[in-house]
Amino acid sequence: MAIRPPFRSDVVGSYLRPDYLHQARRDFAQGNINKQQLTEIENKAVNELVEQQKKAGLQVITDGEFRRGFWHIDFLENLNGIEGYVPNTGYNQKFQGKAAPAYNIRLVDKVSFDSSHPFIEHFAYLKKVAETGDGSVAKATIPAPTMILRQEVLANDGTSKIDEVYPDLTQFYADLATTYQDAIKAFYDAGCRYLQFDDTNWAFLIDSQKREQLKEKGIDPDSIAQVCTQIINQALEVKPSDMVITTHICRGNHASSWLFSGGYEPVAEALFATNYDGFFLEYDSERSGDFAPLRHWKNRDSKIVLGLVTSKFGELEDKQNIKDRIQEATAFVPLDNLCLSPQCGFASTQEGNKIEFDAQWDKIRLINDIAQDVWA
Repeated sequence: MAIRPPFRSDVVGSYLRPDYLHQARRDFAQGNINKQQLTEIENKAVNELVEQQKKAGLQVITDGEFRRGFWHIDFLENLNGIEGYVPNTGYNQKFQGKAAPAYNIRLVDKVSFDSSHPFIEHFAYLKKVAETGDGSVAKATIPAPTMILRQEVLANDGTSKIDEVYPDLTQFYADLATTYQDAIKAFYDAGCRYLQFDDTNWAFLIDSQKREQLKEKGIDPDSIAQVCTQIINQALEVKPSDMVITTHICRGNHASSWLFSGGYEPVAEALFATNYDGFFLEYDSERSGDFAPLRHWKNRDSKIVLGLVTSKFGELEDKQNIKDRIQEATAFVPLDNLCLSPQCGFASTQEGNKIEFDAQWDKIRLINDIAQDVWA
C-alpha cells in the first residue's frame, strides 16, 4: 500500500456533521453561545471524527471541514481583499437539485494571504489530535486559487469590481499565485505535509453550456484553461519536496445535487499540465465521461485518484464492478499510479448530502476493502 499520499484508499475531505454540531452553529448564529464555546464543541466533534476515521481503517485524516459552512467560501472570505456577502439574487450557480444557500464571495481589494488566517490554527489542532505516532497523516483541504478567478471573471454577472481593482488581469493572476504561495508556506510551517486544492473551476470549463456562455462573453475557454494552469503552477513553485499537494476536480456537491456535467476531454491537457502530486477525479456517474482523457496524464510521479464510489447516495456500489473499472483505467494509467476514493466529500456544505450517517462509513470500508484486494 502507498506510504506517501495520496493513499490507495483516500478521501476528499468532508464528512456529515453530528446533530449537536449543527445545533451549536445555530446557537452561535443566534447569539446563544460565544465563539469560544463554539470552538470547544467543534473540537469535540473533530476529536470524535478523528477516531472514527482511524477506526474505519483510514491513514488519511481530515477535520471533516466541521468548522466551516461551505467547502470554499470560509477560506476565501478570510483572504485579504475578499469578503463574504449575501447576494440579492442568491448563489450565482444553479444546482441541479436543492439550491445552495444565498452566500458568496466578492473581490473588494487586491488579494493576498492573511498570516492570521483561521484555517492555519484549525489545521494545527487537527495535526495535534490526528498524528499520534500511528502512521496517520493529517490532510488540509482548501479551495484552489482558480475559484476566485471563476467567481470574478468566468461567472461575473456584471457586479464584480475586478475591472476597478485590477485593470490589468495579468496582475490579478499573479496576485492569486502569490496568495497561494504564501498559503502553502503557512500550512507547511504549521506542520502540514498533505494539502489539497479543491476546484470546481475545471468542471465549469468542461460543461458545454458554460463553454458556450463564455464564448458569448468573448472569453475563450481553452485560453482561460491555460491561464489556470499557469496560476496553479506558479503557486506550486514554492512547494517543499516533502510536501504533497493534490487537487480534487468537482462538478458541484450540495445536498446530493450537482452543478456541471461533461467529461474531462476539453480541459485534460491543461489540467494534467499542472504540477500537482495527485488528481482526485470524479468518475461516479455518466456525467463524468470515460477514462480516455487520462491519456493526457504525463507526470509519472503523480497519482490519479479514481472517485468511483459516490458520496451523494447511500446505496453501496458493487465491489467487482469497481475493480473492473480500476482495471479499465489501467489502459491509460499504470495501476501503481492509481488510487481510490469517494467521488467527493459527504458534506461540501454543512447541510450534508442525502446519505445516512453510518452509510458514509460503509462507503469508506468498501473503498478500503477494494484497495486491499487491488493493491495489497
